[in-house]
Amino acid sequence: MSVPVARPATTPGTVLLTLASAQFLMTLDTSVMNVSIATVAHDVGTTVTGIQAAITLYTLVMASLMITGGKVGELVGRKRAFAVGCVIYGAGSLTTSLAPTLPVLIVGWSFLEGIGAALILPAIVALVAANFAQPDRPRAYGLVAASAAIAVAVGPLIGGLLTTYASWRWVFAGEVVLVAGILVLARRVSDVGRERSGRLDGGGTILSALGLSLAVLGILQAGSWGFVTPKPGAPAIMGLSPAIWLVVLGGVVLRVFLSWERRRLAAGRATLVDPGMLANKVLRGGLTAFFFQYLLQAGLFFVVPLFLSVSLGLSAIATGLRIMPLSLTLLLAAIGVPRLFPHASPRRVVRVGFACLFLGIVVLLALLEVGVGAEVVTWPLLLAGLGIGALASQLGAVTVSAVPDTRTGEVGGLQNTLTNLGASIGTALAGAVLIFALTSTFLTGIQNNPAVPAQVTAQAQVRLAAGAPFISDAQLSQRLADAGVIGPTAAAIMQENTRARLDALRWSLATLALLALVALFFTDRIPERQPGRSP
Repeated sequence: MSVPVARPATTPGTVLLTLASAQFLMTLDTSVMNVSIATVAHDVGTTVTGIQAAITLYTLVMASLMITGGKVGELVGRKRAFAVGCVIYGAGSLTTSLAPTLPVLIVGWSFLEGIGAALILPAIVALVAANFAQPDRPRAYGLVAASAAIAVAVGPLIGGLLTTYASWRWVFAGEVVLVAGILVLARRVSDVGRERSGRLDGGGTILSALGLSLAVLGILQAGSWGFVTPKPGAPAIMGLSPAIWLVVLGGVVLRVFLSWERRRLAAGRATLVDPGMLANKVLRGGLTAFFFQYLLQAGLFFVVPLFLSVSLGLSAIATGLRIMPLSLTLLLAAIGVPRLFPHASPRRVVRVGFACLFLGIVVLLALLEVGVGAEVVTWPLLLAGLGIGALASQLGAVTVSAVPDTRTGEVGGLQNTLTNLGASIGTALAGAVLIFALTSTFLTGIQNNPAVPAQVTAQAQVRLAAGAPFISDAQLSQRLADAGVIGPTAAAIMQENTRARLDALRWSLATLALLALVALFFTDRIPERQPGRSP
């Protein structure tokens, strides 16, 4: 094996622009599509459920192949893996932009873009380490991570503008152009040496992909099936929801995968990942912090847009503009912390980051009341942005510095696997708590409201047994009218739905706040000193 040597970038600005643009692109798709689902479904002749299935498949493909993508980069060279991933991703974007039907959309978006992302994301982690010396890595990783979070924030704005005034297809056509620009700029990026010999661990690839796919699929389907207890009408296996069985089975397969890797390592054969890396306390601490960051970030990006777009009825464009304050402070923190406090303790910065996230969530929780406007999210999002930016400025350098530069590809695969799992769990958990709280609060409210007849309450309890939909006042009014419920009864139900929506949002935010506190207890393994600095 060759010994890769990190070579500082001769054009750091160009390198950062290249890698941050790629990270931005990888994250943009889902946030754009979430506000365009109905339009895309109509254009390709399918249902909303069909598009949601495509989103699920994209997440599954990307998450299940992330570890393998990191190993491929180690074998063929990270720069080459990055370039090949961009070509595959660009082909997927072009296919998606021209897709006439759902199957073509799935091939282009779910599979080709998912495979491309699985090659690109681990390579980005390794290429930052290859192009920047240790003292410069926190700022570089911070900017790259910030670009991903900004993509989540501006995605609804971009998607809303193009879907409203042009077509969602232009988003993917624009991605093809962006990919071409990234490939041109990538020539200025220094590479890490690759292994002279070695083969891809086929058995490990199958086991890791299967285990991660099962676990992520279970998490994603928990909202539809129920996580432990099956929802009415949902399938059941031995009295339990299939979601919990998928997660458990995925965990078992991943344990088998680690045993497989240990045996191959002991026999001197090629492995997909060295299980011994997970014994590294600093690496585990960084990966755990990454997991919680993306869990909280995804949960927040699930709850806040729901409040703005459903509870307040804002358009996708207006919702995107209201989320922009988070992007501003996130970028400031990601750039400013390494520049203004280069010797700051990573552990202290990470703790401050989680504390800011906790405060932002708690402030929003306290401000949510009936009748409040969209302005209430501004200060909480500013605080949350500071927290995410502070975390982004440290965690990438922490995980990479925990192992030799020869292992950065493996670290990239593990890191992106944990962030995908965190984001999936954050969205699923926030959604499950929200629907549970909405259903119980709404049904209790109409049951205790004298303006709602007992017959209507009984019908609601039957129809909403699987969970009440989180819908706007306009949507509920239309449904009530279609059902022949009018007058004082309709007004009372509307009032109870408004209250239940806010209560559900509060419960979801309270859960995220609790998890932010839990995250603080896992920061002891984050190092106290910046990588490469002597005591």
